[in-house]
This record gives sequence, C-alpha cells and structure tokens, in this order.
Amino acid sequence: MLRMGKLTDYGIVLMSYLAQKTELQHSAHTLADAVRVPLPTVKKVLKSLSSAGLLKSERGATGGYSLSRHANDISVAEIITAIEGPIALTECVSDESHCEQETHCAIQTNWTRINNAVFHALDEVKLSDMLVPPSKTAQVSPIHFYPLNSNVGLKTLNEGELNG
Repeated sequence: MLRMGKLTDYGIVLMSYLAQKTELQHSAHTLADAVRVPLPTVKKVLKSLSSAGLLKSERGATGGYSLSRHANDISVAEIITAIEGPIALTECVSDESHCEQETHCAIQTNWTRINNAVFHALDEVKLSDMLVPPSKTAQVSPIHFYPLNSNVGLKTLNEGELNG
C-alpha cells in the first residue's frame, strides 16, 4: 500500500486552508487552531512548505504565512515533495538508491515509468482542485494519462475510475 505520512496530509490541509483564506496573513497559532492540529506540528509543516517556496512568511505583528503562488499554480506533487522529499515508489527510482539488485535488475525501467506516471498524475492535481466540495467533483477536470504506446487511446481517471 502506498501511503503519505501524516505531516504531508497536514501540509495539504494547511495549504488548502490558506488557499481559501488568501486575503489574510495567518500566524502559526491561528492556523493550528483553524485546522485543529497541534502547534509544534503546524510549525514543522510550515517550515517545510516555506523552505520549498510554497509559502511566503513575514515576521512582525502584521506578518504571518500566505501562499507564494495562486492555488491553480501549486500542484499536490509539489506539496508532497516539500514534506516527503522526491516521490519514489521503490528504492531504485529514488535519487539515493541503495538497492543491491540495481545493477542487474530487469524491471528497473518499468518502475521508473510507473513512478513517472504517479508523479505526473499528482502534478495534474492542483491545490485549487482540493478546494472543490464533494458535491461538485463532477465539474472537476479528469486527470489525463497519456500512454507511451500510440496504438492505445487516451485514458482518463474520473471520480476514481479509469476510462478510455
């Protein structure tokens, strides 16, 4: 099973909250209260998101955190990468691979293709898409998968089902 860590989940929740409240700067304290996550955890996540350039932070009485770009321009892949590091489904597709089988593995290329497909799917989902209420999901653009083989038609993922 593939699963993001809790910090990444909290990061997406925080970024979604900030995307809904763009008119204000938000302190770590107000964000922690708003999303009901402990303050030390919120501070840790905000630091990662700021370091990755996804948030702007300003010091002072009127300072706080805000998105560095519009929610349409921030992908879920960027948020995940900011907190988890590069998206890598297996050891062999990571930048810091320590797999003993790597030198003679016959399927490493295929894992790279799969990893790239997952990354591109996550990159297609924008922070603004995360703000859509469940009743409106039919209005959200489906994620498009472009096959490498030209004999196969375009596939889309819409409401969790692969079509095409």
